[in-house]
Amino acid sequence: MTQVMHRRNFVSALAAAAPLFAQEEYKQGPDSFRQDGVPKGAITAHKATSKLYPGTVRDYWVYTPAQLDRATPAPVMIFQDGGGMIREDGNGYKVPVVLDNLIHKRDIPPMVAIFINPGILPAANANAQGRYNRSLEYDGLGDLYARFLIEEILPEIAKSHNLSQNPDHWGLAGSSSGGIAAFNAAWSRPDKFRRVLSFIGSFVNLRGANNLPALIRKYEPKPLRVFLQDGSNDNDIYGGSWWIANQDMARSLEWSGYDVKFVKGTEAHNAKHGSAILPDAIRWLWRDFPKPIETPINKSDKHYLSTALIPGKDWELVGSGYRFAEGPAVDKSGQVFFTDIPNNRIHKIALDGKVSVFTENSGGTNGLMFGPDGRLYGCQNGKKQIVAWTMDGAETVLATDVESNDLCLNAKGEIWFTDPRNHKVWFLDTKGNKRVVHQGLEFPNGVILSTDQTLLMVNDSRGRWVWSFTVNADGSLSNGQAYHHLESPDDSSATSADGMTVDTDGHLYVTTKIGLQICDQPGRVVAILNKPHGGSLSNVVFGGPELNTLYVTAGDRVYKRQINRKGLTAWTPMKPPMPRL
Repeated sequence: MTQVMHRRNFVSALAAAAPLFAQEEYKQGPDSFRQDGVPKGAITAHKATSKLYPGTVRDYWVYTPAQLDRATPAPVMIFQDGGGMIREDGNGYKVPVVLDNLIHKRDIPPMVAIFINPGILPAANANAQGRYNRSLEYDGLGDLYARFLIEEILPEIAKSHNLSQNPDHWGLAGSSSGGIAAFNAAWSRPDKFRRVLSFIGSFVNLRGANNLPALIRKYEPKPLRVFLQDGSNDNDIYGGSWWIANQDMARSLEWSGYDVKFVKGTEAHNAKHGSAILPDAIRWLWRDFPKPIETPINKSDKHYLSTALIPGKDWELVGSGYRFAEGPAVDKSGQVFFTDIPNNRIHKIALDGKVSVFTENSGGTNGLMFGPDGRLYGCQNGKKQIVAWTMDGAETVLATDVESNDLCLNAKGEIWFTDPRNHKVWFLDTKGNKRVVHQGLEFPNGVILSTDQTLLMVNDSRGRWVWSFTVNADGSLSNGQAYHHLESPDDSSATSADGMTVDTDGHLYVTTKIGLQICDQPGRVVAILNKPHGGSLSNVVFGGPELNTLYVTAGDRVYKRQINRKGLTAWTPMKPPMPRL
């Protein structure tokens, strides 16, 4: 037994010591060493505290090239794990040296570089240990780290430097966990960062970064340029294989049409390969400057959105200044109506785009939908009623003593509506009889019928599922399943799912905190449309004369976007095509 254990230990040690692949030798070139006649940039040291990462302190350094014209807004590049990146000794990255040489050669524009360390919550006393924030800040998804840079670090530097505000002029770089931090910050906020450099990036399951390759394939493509490097002998531990993860990242970016370059090597988890190619990587990242970074719409025929999106057709602002816009509904001509709940108004968007008030004193109406009789139906929760309006503004009460949020109708004029606070789904027949048909979801919110009106979909805002039910002849529900699997934000298991609509192909569109998620008939998220601005989306409908324009409500605003998909109304159900299983 002892001999067997010794043999196993010997084999394990041998496997750990020997590289999986023969390693190549990487040597730094002239651009990584000081050259005669090359002006040396200035470096200043700073310390920062943070409100977004409470109690943390950190060091950072600011590099200013000798050639910088302070009258011209300067490009910016931020290096994570800045203390290591700024060192000029040994086989490290020696970033200031590389920048000095490349700027002198005019290979890249003169730029301000920021070298920033992860935060530390200082120890409480001499017998305690501090809290190290590196993994928290670097290894996860979400926009918190991007916000930290945008809201806390860059404004401080802008007090003494003339920084460009053009997102095409802002880049991020990092190694290992710093590499995922660089990519994730740009991925979360492409309105600020558009150039990414990652060496031996930790795109594995330390804090969920392993989900990025799948999300890249689902999200509407973003204006990013990405350089990746990794070696075949990189880490392979509990969180996953770095080598496989970087290949997966590169393949997903290529598949989605991004401007991406992946340089493969044979090194382990170190800076030998990355530092040797750093000058060429930075050249590639800033090539063609100041030409803008393109959004890769329709550059991949594999992405679902390559056929759905129309080049040049992005979100357009329809109206703003509302207190809370909700409940978009489309009439027979394609006009869209929506509520402004706190202001007790319902507005109409005419076909020419003009917004007017349809009715005042709407009783706190939330969800809306037009019925087959041409009336506008609404959840008048301020008065605990379900009501309907004719186009001359005459109001009829259909049900009383009910709480409601959203509703939908079928071709018969039957109604289903949600009651989130009491965890109920109600049915209201054409004679005014109401009854609860489901109870138990934590927060039932959006509700919509399938394209053929045989299934009812109800989302749970506090979870990640849209439930699917069979609609029985008497309006009751059966065969309920947590069916559509939504993507959730990194900071919560709740999707904040809200309003929904469907298209003629049977796809379900769900407004969520992270964007407009599109599910196929088998219940899978196949695409996520970017939000027109920050915050959650509250509801969505297809409108316009051809029902091929998405209208979304989002906080105090309403947006529209024409796409190559078509919606349908309550009075025009149809059988969708057979789904791809």
